[in-house]
Amino acid sequence: MSDIIVEHGTTSDGLMAARVDGLAYIAIPLKEGFSIVSGWKLNRPIGEWSRSDVYCAESAVADEVSFRAFIADIALHVRQRNALGRVDTILRVSTPWGMSQSATIYAEGIVFHSTAGHAGFKLDRVRNAGMNPALRLSGGWYEEDAEWAFVAAGYPDLFTYREQVMADRALRDWYPDAWEALYGRELSAAESFTRDRQQFAHRHAKDWVVISAVRSSDHPGMVEALATVGGDRKSHETRRFLVRVGEYAAGRHGFVIVPSRHRNVL
Repeated sequence: MSDIIVEHGTTSDGLMAARVDGLAYIAIPLKEGFSIVSGWKLNRPIGEWSRSDVYCAESAVADEVSFRAFIADIALHVRQRNALGRVDTILRVSTPWGMSQSATIYAEGIVFHSTAGHAGFKLDRVRNAGMNPALRLSGGWYEEDAEWAFVAAGYPDLFTYREQVMADRALRDWYPDAWEALYGRELSAAESFTRDRQQFAHRHAKDWVVISAVRSSDHPGMVEALATVGGDRKSHETRRFLVRVGEYAAGRHGFVIVPSRHRNVL
């Protein structure tokens, strides 16, 4: 693999920062830990960077050791990506998201297209036929938000280790049926966001679950929480409950009302 340049330093406003082959990363302090925010083509010395130079939230880390580990992972990803020999080009192709404005050829028959508003992979007929049936989409188009993970799982040798890990996480969280068919075992709720949500929905199918909430103007220190049975947003039967501000937290899948503790109000 070709070597790349990795630099660490401190920004003009005293923040941890690093540059990896043209990619810029700054660690923004949070109440606990740091948010890693990235930018592109910051050619100035790191000491001249500032918080305003980066704009894309990437991850969160606990400390400097974790930040450096994140940067090392990015460096490995860039080395592997460069070694894969992807080719950037322009192909005048109509996609489900509009005309392609730029394209990256991953391999023969596998092309990633970017448009003005969206992006995704196009697999030709042969490549799409070569996909595992659990991953294959008819037509060969795989959008960039989540379906790209099907392509990465179907042709892992064309993706970096970091991309493979991200794809596996995406499949577990959003397409657990496909993941289970691919690997031949069931996912637990702890392994999949969707499976966890399904378990929550089953457990609270008869409970009142909050679908929206606002700070109450009539009841100081309280949140007015609008809830439906099972958190069904299509339901026309709603009730409004009062929850103490310090207690209310939306949670991963929703806040569950306890009628004996949360007063129902008109």
